[in-house]
Amino acid sequence: QAQLVESGGGLVQPGGSLKLSCSASRRILFYAMGWYRQAPGKERELVASITNGHSTDYADSVKGRFSISRDNSKNMVYLQMNSLKPEDTAVYYCNRLAPYWSSWGQGTQVTVSS
Repeated sequence: QAQLVESGGGLVQPGGSLKLSCSASRRILFYAMGWYRQAPGKERELVASITNGHSTDYADSVKGRFSISRDNSKNMVYLQMNSLKPEDTAVYYCNRLAPYWSSWGQGTQVTVSS
């Protein structure tokens, strides 16, 4: 298992940018990692993933706007979010790809509003 701590969220205007960070308490080197989000009244969804070989994949809704990266030496995963839209408003979490570590972090709130 791992303890996960997300940070970097905030309030941003449409078209703005944010960079999220995720710190893991264990080595992430051998795991594919993902950023997930959950909007009010909706299920948690995977928005970006990165393998241990640094191959990336994105949900169609964020493709071309979000970029996931990782630093295995620091056990960190990042999500650069550009051209943010109001529909990106959600709590963002990181975790490995399924099967997840059971202890999700508290998440970081991203609010896109003018």
